Amino acid sequence: MSVAGLKKQFYKASQMVSEKVGAAEGTKMDDDFKDLERRADLRSKAVVEVLNKTTEYLQPDPATRAKLAMLVTVSRIRGQVTSPGYSQPEARLGDSMTKYGSDLGEESVFGKSLIDIGDSMKKVAEVKNSLDIDVKQNFIDPLHIVAEKEIKEIQQQQKKLENRRLDYDYKKKRQGKIPDEEIKLALDKFEESKGQAEMAMHNLLETDEEQMSQLSALVNSLVQYHKECLGIMEKLSATMSIRMSELHSHPKREYTPKPRSSVDYGEPENSNGGLSSSAARTTVSSHAPAPPIQKPSIKSRPQEPRCRALYDFEPENEGELGFRDGDIITLTGRLDENWLEGKLHGKEGYFPTNYVEVIVPLPH
Repeated sequence: MSVAGLKKQFYKASQMVSEKVGAAEGTKMDDDFKDLERRADLRSKAVVEVLNKTTEYLQPDPATRAKLAMLVTVSRIRGQVTSPGYSQPEARLGDSMTKYGSDLGEESVFGKSLIDIGDSMKKVAEVKNSLDIDVKQNFIDPLHIVAEKEIKEIQQQQKKLENRRLDYDYKKKRQGKIPDEEIKLALDKFEESKGQAEMAMHNLLETDEEQMSQLSALVNSLVQYHKECLGIMEKLSATMSIRMSELHSHPKREYTPKPRSSVDYGEPENSNGGLSSSAARTTVSSHAPAPPIQKPSIKSRPQEPRCRALYDFEPENEGELGFRDGDIITLTGRLDENWLEGKLHGKEGYFPTNYVEVIVPLPH
């Protein structure tokens, strides 16, 4: 770094210390700039938060979200992508239903119904694939560009403006010791950065038309998704009505137990002169030593319910339990199918089930 650069860093550091420690006042921004900065900051937070929550809505599972983030939408435009590269939960459910429905066979109405529902769930999974790809292409990617370019540009300009303000304030307070030309140059650079920061914030706030178009694309994708799912489910509902009629038309089969087979021990005269079978059993049982009483070993004692963390979990609400990947958490209860309760490092709280792998399940 040059001597001039070192001096500039020294000026900024000295002014910052004076303001924070010595309560010195720096140059104040006008009210218009502060209002513009407030609105731009609010828009930036909205874009980033909506971007994150939309991705979480499409795929609640963190591992699948990572795959969704890596989806190359350019290939989609060229017609090279028909699947996002991961399986939907609807598809996994459909595969399970069709497998066991086939195993149960055509004779079982329950088995045929499983196949019907499984096929429908796999169709829903295909529709969900299209939703993920469309929303990624038409909503998430454009918002990501705003976050990566326009919002970062504002942050860089604000940082540059603050550095030049510190440099100008340091030189202004030492007027007489520092040449007037140098102070005027610092002021010009400060005003230049202020104008660039205002332009960057203004450009972000004037993107309503583009962002409204992206929001409309999101809504249209959701409408199309729900319409197609409704059509699939309506057809499935009609099929299930047919299956119910088919079930009611079949007469119930009554269970008839088979007769028990009797055991013939033979007549006493056919014995070999010893004790009869019943006597022998009585004699043996009366002299047989009592079985030893076994104390339960440590291995046979019930293990404490616990699970292993698959990902880091940062609590966002009161009562949630945070943990790191690999932590072993003691399970204390279950709120519902999506939330477990547990304790770790002396803290107790609840956490999502898809963030952990259960090692020893809770007792039923």
